[in-house]
Amino acid sequence: MSKPVVAIVGRPNVGKSTLFNKLIGQRVAIVNDTPGVTRDRIFGECEWRNRKVTLVDTGGIEPYSDDVILKQMRRQAQLAIETADAIIFVTDLTSGVVATDSEVALMLQKSGRPVVLCVNKCDKVGAPDPNFYEFYNLGLGDPIQVSSVHGHGTGDLLDAVFEHLPPLTDDDDDENIISVAVIGRPNAGKSSLVNKITGEDRCIVSNIAGTTRDSIDTLIENKFGKFRLTDTAGIRRYSKVDDAIEKYSVIRAKMAVERSDVCLIIIDGTEGFTEQDSRIAGIAHESGKACIIVVNKWDAVEKNDKTMSEYRKKLENDFSFMSYAPIIFVSAKTGQRVDRLFELILTVSNSAAMRISTGMLNDLLADAVARVQPPTDKGRRLKILYMTQASVKPPTFVFFVNSSELFHFSYQRYLENRIRETFGLQGTPIRFIIRERGEKK
Repeated sequence: MSKPVVAIVGRPNVGKSTLFNKLIGQRVAIVNDTPGVTRDRIFGECEWRNRKVTLVDTGGIEPYSDDVILKQMRRQAQLAIETADAIIFVTDLTSGVVATDSEVALMLQKSGRPVVLCVNKCDKVGAPDPNFYEFYNLGLGDPIQVSSVHGHGTGDLLDAVFEHLPPLTDDDDDENIISVAVIGRPNAGKSSLVNKITGEDRCIVSNIAGTTRDSIDTLIENKFGKFRLTDTAGIRRYSKVDDAIEKYSVIRAKMAVERSDVCLIIIDGTEGFTEQDSRIAGIAHESGKACIIVVNKWDAVEKNDKTMSEYRKKLENDFSFMSYAPIIFVSAKTGQRVDRLFELILTVSNSAAMRISTGMLNDLLADAVARVQPPTDKGRRLKILYMTQASVKPPTFVFFVNSSELFHFSYQRYLENRIRETFGLQGTPIRFIIRERGEKK
């Protein structure tokens, strides 16, 4: 990734995520008055002076906490610091300089990275608040007044950050990046799988369901191409979601599906299929996304030579509404078959983006109609005049017919299967639009 990386760090609840959202111009990171909402690193793109940088929002740093989640949040922040070209250290004017600020400042000084000190929550315009000057005691140079809520001072902040960035280089072309959303129930192993693929502790992993809250992007490049993996929060039944932060997390997961090209639907192999898995898969299916069903924790399943085939048959029945989705059995813990995922992702992504000429489609249509006659009703037979492809992702086909009522679902399914067989459309839903002769759009 050629774009410079700028990490936003600080203790909990100083407004890092609010500043992150303001700088990238989107509400990507969850914002709440509760300390510790952000846990993993969250990536976003910020443009300033006709130059793009990658911003990294981090969880609040608690230097001496022994809490399992807080220790991993600290580790995530440390990783962000180590990989950043510059750092924005966010503090809070309303609480002044506290002991944790001094500890974080010392950590940043030891890192050797250029640091820009941001004093947040300077919401009043005019002369600086007298408490502003105590932030000079942190020994990080001139602090910059910022209001992340209103946007005051963000231009000065970015000017200071850009002074420390490496020289401008050509940015990577993002058009060829395949976006992949990793979705599923809580504790199915989504974060573990992302960590195994990337080869680093990119996402916090614990046995506590609901550890992941934000949707976390990771860029990967390998022999199959460029991929953007998005780890999402586990989606529970809405009736069981009573925490406001978890409601935001579920919304973020659904947004990640919307902006993805491919969805990996993670199933816990030790628990098997549940009704909630069907609902989650339905979100991706209704959004028209290419899908792969990934059965995780396969190493923990007791099996014999027939276990996989029996499991596959059961899943094919459970996911009968999306029979196009391939099924793969993996283990995020051991890495079993994880390397085959990218080949499948590339296959289903290409299927979703395939465009077929009208001539080829109508040749197929003529052959299909000759093999199986269209249905009739009261002596009137369905006539399909011609078909054409309207769009991709998912492939959408328009049929011009003499009567839409005669175009029964069973015959549509027959034509869909012929299209899939002929053009190898694996892993992607197909949409049909039926238009009667003379009908206006």
